[in-house]
Amino acid sequence: MNPLSETLDTLGWANVWSYVAIFLGASLLMIWRLEALLDHGLEGTALGTLVMPYCSGLGNLIFVAIVVGRHGQSQEVLTNCLVNNVTNLTLVLGLPALLWGLNLRAESKLKKKKGARKKGGDTAETEQKINRLSLLLTLAAVAFFSGVTWALGADGKLDANDGMVLIGLFLFWQCFQVFDVLKHNVRRKKSFGAFFYLDLAVVIVAAYGIYVSIDWLVTWLSAEKTGFVSAANLGWLSGWLMVLPNALIAFYYAAKRRADIAYASQVGDGHICIPLCIGLCAVVTPLPVPKFFETGMAILVGAAVIHALCVLLAGGLPRWMGWPLLAAYAWFVSAGLMGA
Repeated sequence: MNPLSETLDTLGWANVWSYVAIFLGASLLMIWRLEALLDHGLEGTALGTLVMPYCSGLGNLIFVAIVVGRHGQSQEVLTNCLVNNVTNLTLVLGLPALLWGLNLRAESKLKKKKGARKKGGDTAETEQKINRLSLLLTLAAVAFFSGVTWALGADGKLDANDGMVLIGLFLFWQCFQVFDVLKHNVRRKKSFGAFFYLDLAVVIVAAYGIYVSIDWLVTWLSAEKTGFVSAANLGWLSGWLMVLPNALIAFYYAAKRRADIAYASQVGDGHICIPLCIGLCAVVTPLPVPKFFETGMAILVGAAVIHALCVLLAGGLPRWMGWPLLAAYAWFVSAGLMGA
């Protein structure tokens, strides 16, 4: 038993709500330091597509490690990833769109704080156009990764060879993102300072809290044999739990009118689950696809296309588009739980 769990046991606080609180607290700690990275060499879209996904998707990676390490049901990993990705692209983006709208053309508060003059107006507008193009590329990657996974799983399972393909796609994409950020920093004469790495150290501390909480919650849930909150719905329940940090990011930045970060963080987070998490699990053990696999993949590809059209034609996600996204999510949940 790890020191944190021993302390909670000693205090008599070893229960579900304590570990859910630890998970959310550690996730919030990550989010708190993420915004500081904006001043340490990362622009909004780069922050959303390169850094935030690892933080918000860390729980999913830990879930894969726990399930594989305990020789659990590998299908739950695929369910967890589908629930996470579909929820991000429909519910988590649809609700903020209904409340505030996600307008990528609006001037961000960050640029207002910097007091951009009219002289620099063209530069700010150019940066916004570049951010929209980066987001379109990321959405294209979501559709591509989802489509490849859909095709590989057409035979009813994802094996080790399929997993290697998915991991290879992810690594290529990340290399592209890293070089794009470095190229941007060279052009803008920026570099990663000491505080950048200090913030990353804080993230590692928070990661420990996330690991401990997920490890305990998975153990507890696996022991429950009856009811909805049980081992039978491990993939769904864990997926919803790990969506909470993503939802906090989306609502926080949407309320601050930073639609670029709110949008890019949810889209980029999908790359951690599909293809990385699925690929890692498939390399170790074959992944049988659930009955709602095709429905989930169809919604993912469709949502990516819709988001891309909205970004391209409307400069963001209009408020009214929140309703179709919520309807798509209701269809996904119904197909997954009712058809299970």
